[in-house]
Amino acid sequence: MLFANAHARRLKWYSMFMRKVLILFILSALFTAACKKPAEAPAAEQGAAPDVAAKVGPAVITEQDLENKLIFMTPDDQEFAKTPIGRTNYIDALVREKLAELAAKDAKLDESDAYLSALEDKRAQLKEIYDDFAQQMLIRSWYDQLEENGTTAVTEQEVKDYFDKYPYEMTIKQIIIANAETADQVLRALKASPSRWKTLERQYSVAPENTRGKEFSFMPGEFIPAIEVIAANSPSGSVQGFIKTSQGFHIIMKTREKRLSFKDAKERIEKILRMQKEDAALNALKNKYEVFVYEKN
Repeated sequence: MLFANAHARRLKWYSMFMRKVLILFILSALFTAACKKPAEAPAAEQGAAPDVAAKVGPAVITEQDLENKLIFMTPDDQEFAKTPIGRTNYIDALVREKLAELAAKDAKLDESDAYLSALEDKRAQLKEIYDDFAQQMLIRSWYDQLEENGTTAVTEQEVKDYFDKYPYEMTIKQIIIANAETADQVLRALKASPSRWKTLERQYSVAPENTRGKEFSFMPGEFIPAIEVIAANSPSGSVQGFIKTSQGFHIIMKTREKRLSFKDAKERIEKILRMQKEDAALNALKNKYEVFVYEKN
């Protein structure tokens, strides 16, 4: 959706954050396995150490090596690798990798410009991922602190007061247009003939394709404030606009409005109020840290 409510945006951010955590975990395991110095092969007369799965020239493949690389497999492949036949195939694949690695080192390919350049690129990528993870972790810690010290706590009375004021949900559809002149022409055409909505939307909308023709339902506090105000003060079926946002010029039609039960609205209101308190905490920081936004013409 082009516009999600505040909680949905937070969930999307947190989902991306957790994917980065998983990526860093996998990359860390891969980096550790790659940088680990191969253990020296035990003397023949002493026999293989209990944790050695295979010996390839001067290097060994340990049971820990097998475990480290299992994380890159699908769950089904992981289960198969634990069976006798699967383990044999799995070790054979790692032996083939090790043979190719040793041959490459003998050929001094690890000193080639292409190899070193690739490593440098990957090192830069890993640093970027790490730096981004560090930033997001710090931000998440700050939001957690707000919750722990009660700054974003929402009381039952606050929820009831909000429901008494906004006990309803509105549904709209919208057309987003690139410039004001065209938006004015389309608005006039729609006010004269609302039935032309679909035709004019296909012709002029600059919204993402997957959002065209869709409706958006929201309580006050869940959508774009300027559009919420227009929708709240419009009868169902009326065409209103145009409202300028960073996406363009919006023409909206309110399609319906319904009253919600307190049970259905309670959780949504808690999320709205929590986000409002987080926004208030962020806005207060503007008094401490100067903010400048430079717009390009």
